[in-house]
Amino acid sequence: MNPSTLTPSHTQRPLLLPSPFPARRRRFRISLPRCSSDAASSPPPPPPPQRPPKELKGMEVLVDRLSPPARLATSAVLVAGAVAAGYGLGSRFGGSRYAALGGAVALGAAGGAAAYALNASAPQVAAVNLHNYVAAFDDPSKLKKEEIEAIATKYGVSKQDEAFKAEICDIYSEFVSSVLPPGGEELRGDEVDRIVSFKNSLGIDDPDAAAMHMEIGRKIFRQRLEVGDRDSDVEQRRAFQKLIYVSNLVFGDASSFLLPWKRVFKVTDSQIEVAVRDNAQRLYASKLKSVGRDIDAEKLVTLREAQHLCRLSDELAENLFREHARKLVEENISVAIGILKSRTRAVPGVNQAVAELDKVLAFNNLLISFKNHLDVDRFARGVGPVSLVGGEYDGDRKIEDLKLLYRAYVSDALSGGRMEDNKLAALNQLRNIFGLGKREAEAISLDVTSKVYRKRLAQSASDGELEMADSKAAFLQKLCDELHFDPQKASELHEEIYRQKLQKCVADGELNEEDVAALLRLRVMLCIPQQTVEAAHSDICGSLFEKIVKDAIASGVDGYDAEIQKSVRKAAHGLRLTREIAMSIASKTVRKIFINYIKRARAAGNRTESAKELKKMIAFNTLVVTKLVEDIKGESTDVSTEEPVKEDITQSEDEEWDSLQTLKKIRPNKQLTEKLGKPGQTEITLKDDLPERDRTDLYKTYLLFCLTGEVTRVPFGAQITTKKDDSEYLLLNQLGGILGLSGKEIVEVHRSLAEQAFRQQAEVILADGQLTKVRVEQLSNLQKQVGLPQEYAQKIIKSITTTKMAAAIETAVTQGRLNMKQIRELKEADVDLDSMVSENLRETLFKKTVDDIFSSGTGEFDDEEVYEKMPSDLNINKEKARGVVHELAKSRLSNSLVQAVSLLRQRNREGVVSSLNDLLACDKAVPSETLSWEVPEELADLYTIYLKSDPTPENLSRLQYLLGINDSTAAALREMGDRLLNASAEEEKFVF
Repeated sequence: MNPSTLTPSHTQRPLLLPSPFPARRRRFRISLPRCSSDAASSPPPPPPPQRPPKELKGMEVLVDRLSPPARLATSAVLVAGAVAAGYGLGSRFGGSRYAALGGAVALGAAGGAAAYALNASAPQVAAVNLHNYVAAFDDPSKLKKEEIEAIATKYGVSKQDEAFKAEICDIYSEFVSSVLPPGGEELRGDEVDRIVSFKNSLGIDDPDAAAMHMEIGRKIFRQRLEVGDRDSDVEQRRAFQKLIYVSNLVFGDASSFLLPWKRVFKVTDSQIEVAVRDNAQRLYASKLKSVGRDIDAEKLVTLREAQHLCRLSDELAENLFREHARKLVEENISVAIGILKSRTRAVPGVNQAVAELDKVLAFNNLLISFKNHLDVDRFARGVGPVSLVGGEYDGDRKIEDLKLLYRAYVSDALSGGRMEDNKLAALNQLRNIFGLGKREAEAISLDVTSKVYRKRLAQSASDGELEMADSKAAFLQKLCDELHFDPQKASELHEEIYRQKLQKCVADGELNEEDVAALLRLRVMLCIPQQTVEAAHSDICGSLFEKIVKDAIASGVDGYDAEIQKSVRKAAHGLRLTREIAMSIASKTVRKIFINYIKRARAAGNRTESAKELKKMIAFNTLVVTKLVEDIKGESTDVSTEEPVKEDITQSEDEEWDSLQTLKKIRPNKQLTEKLGKPGQTEITLKDDLPERDRTDLYKTYLLFCLTGEVTRVPFGAQITTKKDDSEYLLLNQLGGILGLSGKEIVEVHRSLAEQAFRQQAEVILADGQLTKVRVEQLSNLQKQVGLPQEYAQKIIKSITTTKMAAAIETAVTQGRLNMKQIRELKEADVDLDSMVSENLRETLFKKTVDDIFSSGTGEFDDEEVYEKMPSDLNINKEKARGVVHELAKSRLSNSLVQAVSLLRQRNREGVVSSLNDLLACDKAVPSETLSWEVPEELADLYTIYLKSDPTPENLSRLQYLLGINDSTAAALREMGDRLLNASAEEEKFVF
């Protein structure tokens, strides 16, 4: 064997990569088939190619006839004869001993060479005989190891001799090549066993056998380089993949170092993994072809063993088994769908489709039983429930076909008039197999079951069985139990049946006595609740009545004649609607018209246009809606329908507001009532359609229109105001009824408008906040003109003056022009300082007052005044005020001592006494320890000066303590008088 062939050249290309075709061909990708499920069964293994016999030549014929001992004896005789002949010829022709010995040596060497050649040809003779022996076999796999050893023994050669070993390798290589199928064919599954058996029979070592596998790979590689088309390239690549897969199985774990695929052919680990995986999948898939719907445990164990032999992972094996099971199920489903979609479909055809689905369910149950088997670990992976996910029927296009099958199965399950428990379990399995959603399956079942339930219900009603039943509810519940039908859905179906019957009865526009009796009978039989009946009548009869009401309203003010009134009365009473339902339907339609008027009024450009739209709504209510309500109630138009309720409400809410002029005008007198005629209805209002603020704004808009009159613009920017009479206020009253305003809300609108008018003019009169006698008279006249009660007018006046005063007080506090005395005077005058002055300003005022106490120079500090009275008068927190006092006292204490010393040095005795009094005041607020100073003599001078100011004994004693002067020093200072001060002054003068 040439060792150079084991080393790839630098131009060698990996075999698993695409072939070196022109660039235009490299754009196409070659897909490798993963399984070989096309053929029903694998063909028998092809016989190996016939090996032509070899012939022996020359000396090989002699060697073939001699046994090893004879060949050795012949060699010995040949050498001995040559030596003897040489010695004789040398003696004869040389005449000397040396010539004889030379002749013996020469011919002996020639004889030895001949003997060596004879023995050296033995391995080649053995190889030829081995070749001819194997060629005589029809099936080389039947070759036995003993036969090969017998041939080697026959010629006395070793199996490691180069010629004999080369022949064994050639035989092995040819056998492997013959066993491996071509690239276009799939593996049969017995290749590995045949190769391993033949390898063992030949007795070839693994390294030598691996070298033959690599040599086969090189042949495939060379053939791939020689082909010129894409198909052949793909075929050779697949052949190389099969070689890798089979070789790895033959050598097992040793293949990683015996088969250097990556080094020799420049392939990657991932390419080798793909080759092994794809061939294992295809081989395992070929094993699965024998698996049918009648699979048993023994077959599953066999598949598990085959998976291990194929070196296929559990995950891939599981996917392949599930895919195979899915294909088996898809075959049954395709047949069933074809039957259902056939144009000549009949009842037997539907039964055949259901039979196919039963096969699917049986197969699924079989797989589930295997999954729950005790020996499930020994079974093939993937055993379990079947699913169509990932297959032909996994998509939106096929889901309708699956629904059709599911519907057919449900229909067949209910064909006997009841649903058996086993059929329910089968339907659940079928839903899971088809991958239908719970809602989809329930919708189909509900549709089919509803039809069956309706059919059985009609049959029970027609033969009188339902009507004769003692308990209708128990009869219906039993029927639902037999069909496994939800009672709630049954109730909905009953309601639908009742509605259909009702629609049929009201087809002529009214319900007669016979119709009412039939509906009552149906209601009793189906146990329909009263509220459901009322809802059905409200929807069906109400829709008819609503159409009549809309036609009546659409006729307008002039078109609402006697014929319209008759149709409304007939519909209201002929459809057997209650007055509440009829009014509710009419109210819904009328309120939509009212809302349209409201939208146009809001969209108007000015108040006058808005009022016109509101006036149209009032007229519509009076002339159309009022008549409509009377016709619904069945009242005569001659009967007065005046409703003084609104007047009573406005009169009884607050008698104190009777003085409001606008409120008086909306209460009609007899003359205006006779002039305007009958007022409009107030039962249909917009109370629940608009928020209270929107309704009061609309009412206020029309009220302002009544107050200001109609404004007409003329050229050059001028306006002409046309006043209206009091009849507009009666329309305002009707507008309040349409808007659903209560008497209290109406009074509130009038009151707010009166207060607004009074406040605007009062603020002008009280611009400076001063209330004089003349201004009081002006405000009194304004009050009478507006009609505002005295109490509310005074509140507004007080609010204005208080606001003005609050601003003045706040300014005075900020500028420091307001003290506690003035504060107390304001409180005595009932001035609410808490609302006029903020808490921060009141705290600032307190702090300023305390600071004034500590700097007053009197030395007085009243605890009750500072801690109790002042915080109470200013309405501030007492604890917080105490903290402010302590903080100020501590800071002023040290400052007062410094200031006293400073004034001492300035010889200001009065200032010194005042500062010491401030010191004592701070000490009274916060008792202090003895103070320290750098010059004790200055403290003595301070004490002496304060002593001369004739203080109280308590203040003098406390000052002595604070300045740290003992009693003896204090007594000496009292005796010395002014001498110490004069001496100190002279000393200072000397220093300077």
